[in-house]
Amino acid sequence: MPEICRFLSIIIKMYYDDHAPPHFHAEYQGNRAMFSIATGMKIKGRFPKKQEVLVRAWAVLRKKELLKAWESAVSEQPPRKIAPLE
Repeated sequence: MPEICRFLSIIIKMYYDDHAPPHFHAEYQGNRAMFSIATGMKIKGRFPKKQEVLVRAWAVLRKKELLKAWESAVSEQPPRKIAPLE
């Protein structure tokens, strides 16, 4: 699963050839969750509230890039790295 971004100890990843709807995975200190690209909302998993808010803010800012990364990943092509939350 390629890492597409890392910020504030949060790791963002995307699986190759993953199932719909378009989403990404986030990890933080042993916590893992799946987030919707369309809405930025957590789909499933456990994540600390403060870090969840940061991931959601990042997803809204980077939605277009996340969709391009998703298209690459489901086509089994390496997704490009995405800029972190600043």
